Amino acid sequence: MSAPIELDARRLFCPLPVIRLQNCIAQQAPGTRVRITATDPGSLRDIPAWCRLFGHAVLEIDERGDTEFVFLVQKADDGG
Repeated sequence: MSAPIELDARRLFCPLPVIRLQNCIAQQAPGTRVRITATDPGSLRDIPAWCRLFGHAVLEIDERGDTEFVFLVQKADDGG
C-alpha cells in the first residue's frame, strides 16, 4: 500500500478543512488514503460526519493536544 497523500488544513476554519478533503478525495482512486491535519476543533465532528455521509472510512484520529488533529481517511471503494 502506498503512503497516504498529505493534506494540510491547519489554520483553516469550518467548512474549509472538509472542503479541502472533499476536493482531494474527488481526484483520487478508490482505496486511496489521505492524511489531513487540521487545527479547527470542529473538524473532530465535521470530518467523520462527512466521511460517514459519503461512505469513506476514518482509519485513525490523532488528537495532538487541543491544537492539532490528524485524520487518516480512506476513499470509499465505490468512489463515494
